[in-house]
Amino acid sequence: MDLHIASQIAKTHLLAKKRQTLVAMLGVTFGIAMFITMISFMQGVNQFLEDSALDASPHIRLYNEVNTQRKGLIEQIWPNNFNVIYHQKPKDEQARIKNGMAIAERIEHEPGVLGVSPQVATQVFYNNGPIQLSGTIAGVDIERENRLYNLESRLKSGKLNTLKTNPDGLIMGTVLARKLNVQVGDKVTVTIPKGGTRILRVVGTFGFGVGTVDNTKSYGNLSTVQEILQKDPSYITDIHIKMIDPLQAIPFGQKLRAMYGYYTEDWATANTAILAGEKIRNMLTYVVSITLLVVAGFGIYNIMNMTVINKIKDIAILKATGFEGHDIIAIFLLQAIFIGFSGGLLGLGIGFGLSYLLSITPFDAGDFLSIKTFPVIFSGKYYVMGLMFGVITTVLAGYFPSRKASQVDPVSILRG
Repeated sequence: MDLHIASQIAKTHLLAKKRQTLVAMLGVTFGIAMFITMISFMQGVNQFLEDSALDASPHIRLYNEVNTQRKGLIEQIWPNNFNVIYHQKPKDEQARIKNGMAIAERIEHEPGVLGVSPQVATQVFYNNGPIQLSGTIAGVDIERENRLYNLESRLKSGKLNTLKTNPDGLIMGTVLARKLNVQVGDKVTVTIPKGGTRILRVVGTFGFGVGTVDNTKSYGNLSTVQEILQKDPSYITDIHIKMIDPLQAIPFGQKLRAMYGYYTEDWATANTAILAGEKIRNMLTYVVSITLLVVAGFGIYNIMNMTVINKIKDIAILKATGFEGHDIIAIFLLQAIFIGFSGGLLGLGIGFGLSYLLSITPFDAGDFLSIKTFPVIFSGKYYVMGLMFGVITTVLAGYFPSRKASQVDPVSILRG
């Protein structure tokens, strides 16, 4: 059969029932528009959370894990002859990385490494008058730390260079500074758990938009924190590493652990909860979006089924004049393809418009999130997925009624 003839008949059927055709198209349009809007927004949220986690944490953290679990002396000598109950006090193990600066220099020259920051991290108490809060302080080379985390762009007040020229300087998280009621120029007393105390001056505040960082963390000079802990200039507790490709952090971390014998923690392990939440949100997004398209498909099926019922005599005449079953299927499939493709293109346009409006909508997240508008990703693959799924859904919705129509007996229909 000539496709031109089939298309003319399909066109006649579509124009004869304009309202039904429009309703079917709008069903596809609504389903695809919501699919595009939802998946663009949810993927934008996932990407923002992942970027925030990557920006605020190293791709690899190399450290010496303090282990206080040891066997008792008797158990070591006669392990199989006694059941020993004991309470062994842990020794005062140091968290230092031996030859930490030399290890950092070697790692920095490894291929694929973007930057390395050796540092001294410790728990502290921040005191400002009657206010006392627990947190952490990291002694760093501020230029190296800025290369890893782009601290200069995250400063809310002050300047990084001020920390370099001020040995008693402190750059504090914005939320922590607000809780302590301090600003740039104010002094804070820092106390370590073992009793060492130092008065430091706030020279800047930063905000990563991650509560666990902005609520507790501060940066000081490497030498200053070493002095507070009463350690020598070679004392290093952590080495933070950023990779050019974050996906290479996992195998590279395993390599470093084998080379140096220290523990390594990659960004995927440190942010397991965020990655698990991302998978759950992705699943929910796809389930809801596909459900919208399937519901639209059932609506189209009902419309196509009613069209077949209304055109049953026309189908009988076509078959009586020589049209075969596959010709009838082709006529109704052409109608379904037209409805799916036209409704799909309109849905893509509306979905893009809704996504754009969402991307420019102001969003006040306060100090917790460093964004001003809702995060939205405009990715071509989502639009291709939406159009393909919409067309496939409508084709399937049109195929089953057309198959039913191709099997009618023209004689029985014309006899009534």
